[in-house]
Amino acid sequence: MTWSTDALFDDSTFDAAGATVVAPAWTQTLGVFDLETTGIDVMTDRIVTAHVGVIGPGGEIVSQRAWLADPGVEIPTPATDVHGITTAYAREHGRDARDVISEIVLALEALFEAGTPVVAYNAPFDFSLLKYEALRHGIRPILAPAPVIDPLVVDKAFDRYRRGKRTLDAVAEHYDVLLEAAHDASADAIAAGRVAQAIAQRYADRLPATCGDLHTRQVAWARAQAESLTEYFVRIGRIDADDVVDGSWPIR
Repeated sequence: MTWSTDALFDDSTFDAAGATVVAPAWTQTLGVFDLETTGIDVMTDRIVTAHVGVIGPGGEIVSQRAWLADPGVEIPTPATDVHGITTAYAREHGRDARDVISEIVLALEALFEAGTPVVAYNAPFDFSLLKYEALRHGIRPILAPAPVIDPLVVDKAFDRYRRGKRTLDAVAEHYDVLLEAAHDASADAIAAGRVAQAIAQRYADRLPATCGDLHTRQVAWARAQAESLTEYFVRIGRIDADDVVDGSWPIR
């Protein structure tokens, strides 16, 4: 099955006894957020493109806004290879980075103030990088984004031992969600939101009734997942025994 926004999905599943279980109401309206950047260092790298939007109960787009920024620095070739934006293109077509960052922060704050959960795949990357960008440009940052839904964390919690990659494109394929253009901020944000809805549909009988409760559980899940990853990395010699994988969530 390929995700289609032409028709709403059936947001119910069945428990072990065959009784119908409906996905929590908070899955009906979700904010979605994604960044494409100059690199992967949340403290020093810059925003190039961004998307903040809202999807409805069937994954259909309710509202959306996309940004292209001139990051003010060279965009390294490896980053351009990922998202396709060159330094020259960003300088010619991108807007002032401070204006873009301010608008992204305001858009997200509006969603949080409305109580709308915001989906971000690997949330600590996007929210942390946005925080440091805001601080860099003298903008009041979002220091405690909530409620947030991170499909990466939830998928690992519910299907811990599944083999294979946990990249967005791999997880989207696993949940039969179409990702049309990986590493495009808009495509990634929307696909992540639809993956969150697909996970909620599949595990409806195991999800908390409120997005606030889910947010709290993800804090603990992310910490446990980081501890497990730390143990694995130490065992294979990738990191020293004194090192740890940061399990802070949804922002570092």
